[in-house]
Amino acid sequence: MTTDAHGTTADQELEATARIARDLIRIDTTNWGEGRSAGETEAAHYVEAALRELGATPQLFESEPDRVSVVARFPGRNPDKPALVVHGHLDVVPADPANWSVDPFGGVVQDGMLWGRGAVDMKNMDAMMLTALGDVIAEHGAPERDLVVAYFADEEAGGVLGAHHVVSNHPEVFAGATAAISEVGGYSVTLDDRRAYLLQTGEKALMWIKLVARGTAAHGSHVIRDNAVTKVAAAVARIGSEEWPVRLSATTESMVTEIARFLGVDPTVTGPDEIALATGSASRFIHAALHTTTNPTVLRAGYKHNVIPDAAEALIDVRCLPGDEDTVLARVHELAGDDVEVVMSHRDIGMEQDFGAPLVDAVRDVLGRHDPGAPVLPYLLSGGTDNKALSTLGIAGYGFVPLQLPAGIDFPAMFHGVDERVPLESLAFGRRVLGDLLGSY
Repeated sequence: MTTDAHGTTADQELEATARIARDLIRIDTTNWGEGRSAGETEAAHYVEAALRELGATPQLFESEPDRVSVVARFPGRNPDKPALVVHGHLDVVPADPANWSVDPFGGVVQDGMLWGRGAVDMKNMDAMMLTALGDVIAEHGAPERDLVVAYFADEEAGGVLGAHHVVSNHPEVFAGATAAISEVGGYSVTLDDRRAYLLQTGEKALMWIKLVARGTAAHGSHVIRDNAVTKVAAAVARIGSEEWPVRLSATTESMVTEIARFLGVDPTVTGPDEIALATGSASRFIHAALHTTTNPTVLRAGYKHNVIPDAAEALIDVRCLPGDEDTVLARVHELAGDDVEVVMSHRDIGMEQDFGAPLVDAVRDVLGRHDPGAPVLPYLLSGGTDNKALSTLGIAGYGFVPLQLPAGIDFPAMFHGVDERVPLESLAFGRRVLGDLLGSY
């Protein structure tokens, strides 16, 4: 197998999905959050050109300089059916090359996998959308129903400059749509040596908060009781160490019940935590769905070793079940204490969708054709996606990026992880399954 200057497989030997995903990985779209980003413009123009080749007339929406989203509509063979939104995001989280075994933006293909930031989250799906659509148009002339295909900016910072901007300012592009598919679901897990697929049918609510403590600035050698760093550190320790109890909603109860049935255990005897942990690597997502999480992520204070600063800050990532936001926030205020201010930086809704919806039935049928006998299990995502923004238009969002994965791969660890990678065979599988769904549903 020949390789190019990046150490990756030559173009003519790569399946088209892998080639497009590789090209997108090589476009650095890092989003650090808080307004700092490498921008999505180059990637947006790449997918715009690919959509034009498929016969669409894409629209570009620039919320701020270099923050570009792309939306295109493909008329369906059956215009009486409600439209389906198929969407991905173009931005990625940062990657420190010093921690990786390959260049995170090199699009390296080795060991049967595509490596790089975005290989899983989510330039794999960005590529699958294009190749699957191409297959549908080549075979059927058009998808079964109208498709709204979107590539959003800024998802990794809450979508304010991407999906939320487009939804708020250009809702007409989603006219007639009632459902959507995007990340994070559709991938396979191996439980008790049997394969099943997780379909994301809900998302936790999101609250990004900032803790602010103020105190007395002084020389580092003085006796200072009013120390801002001490105050914020104590609040961070209390909030980060809080033991949040198991909470079951309609979605998580269904998730636990279906997983227990698949594993052959009695959920009235085996607790939800035990059932979730029995899913192996998938438990990274499933176990977190059962609990509120309040994870400290950033600390900021001071500027010199011998100067006590007059202010200190910390960032906390809060995720909870839909409807629990106010109760959780009240507890966070209590844990922070009277000396620490709690500032809401970004808040977004949680969602729970119907596991008995026609789209779910279609997903089950399609996966049954490509992997007979493998069941589809519902789960609630501990993170969030751009489906949150679409839900404000009444569009029910599901996570479905179909990937058949080999046993033993810790796929959830690839999200925002070091050495992010996806098997080439999984990309080809996803193209076939997604194309089948868009051509028949």
